[in-house]
Amino acid sequence: MRIVAILLAAGRGERFGGGKLLAPLPDSGAPVGVAALRSLRGALPDVIAVVRPDDEALAALLEGEGARVIRAERAHEGMGASLAAGVAAAADADGWLVALADMPWIAPATHARVAGGLRDGAQIVAPYYNNRRGHPVGFAAALRGELLALGGDEGARRVLQAHGDAVTRIDVGDAGVLRDVDRPGDL
Repeated sequence: MRIVAILLAAGRGERFGGGKLLAPLPDSGAPVGVAALRSLRGALPDVIAVVRPDDEALAALLEGEGARVIRAERAHEGMGASLAAGVAAAADADGWLVALADMPWIAPATHARVAGGLRDGAQIVAPYYNNRRGHPVGFAAALRGELLALGGDEGARRVLQAHGDAVTRIDVGDAGVLRDVDRPGDL
């Protein structure tokens, strides 16, 4: 079963002041987006990173780390359009693990557990920490059409709401599933 990870890295980071995925993490010095990719690749070798068409610096870094980079021409529309572009780039996959590039603290084992849920036959898989749903979220190929139809800035929220009864919950001890970088103080 082929599960493809999609790293959504096409946002502008406006609350951060721009360039947040290139900002170095205080502990390792790795850029935020690179750290998120490394965690993903620790669990899944097949990673597509979705970037803005004009984000050459980030694209080069992510390619250098082994991601297949695609430029989402409709990234300006929001996360839904970027997610649809990522799914389209791997439309033949059996499922997709959708991760956010501003969440560098997720453990590779968490990514692996979510992918494992898809391999076990779940339609949607999500990690929960302290009863709160986090990221990444896994989607089976049966939802391909709905994912390809996404647009705007709501990401996959509509798909999750429409199929709430199909979500397989994985409880994790990984607080990284809830921790993202929105502002410089989050580092």
